[in-house]
Amino acid sequence: MRALGVDYGRRRIGLALSDATGLLARPWKTLQARGDVAAIAVDLAREIEVLLAEPDGLAVVVLGYPRRLSGEAHEQTRAVERLAAALGAGQPVPVALQDERLSSHEADQMLARTQKDWRLRKPLLDAMSAAVILQDYLDARPHAVPPTRA
Repeated sequence: MRALGVDYGRRRIGLALSDATGLLARPWKTLQARGDVAAIAVDLAREIEVLLAEPDGLAVVVLGYPRRLSGEAHEQTRAVERLAAALGAGQPVPVALQDERLSSHEADQMLARTQKDWRLRKPLLDAMSAAVILQDYLDARPHAVPPTRA
């Protein structure tokens, strides 16, 4: 099961992919956000079509679901809900929402381990945030445990 992670932002959209087993997420790329939610849904639909045509396919799209630390919704929450609805209406794969609180902070800390200069980390941050969101989703799913030998 391969999954696509999406960190939707007003200026940039980070994308991440899982491996074919659905266990590990990795940053993939960053798109520039052009236009409103409907236009962005069209751009993401193109990416989804490409992934569906690949041998590993695509089983789910995971959108980062922004909330305040208190759990309350805010302006970006509603935009993601609209994006999820637009993607869900036009795609053969399910769209899941995954809590993204503190994902950008975690992604920045991960990148800082190998790159000290924040200016060099900044272009990588959105895709890494998408990978954090996607990994959280993957980790929350139950996995089949192989039988043990006696």
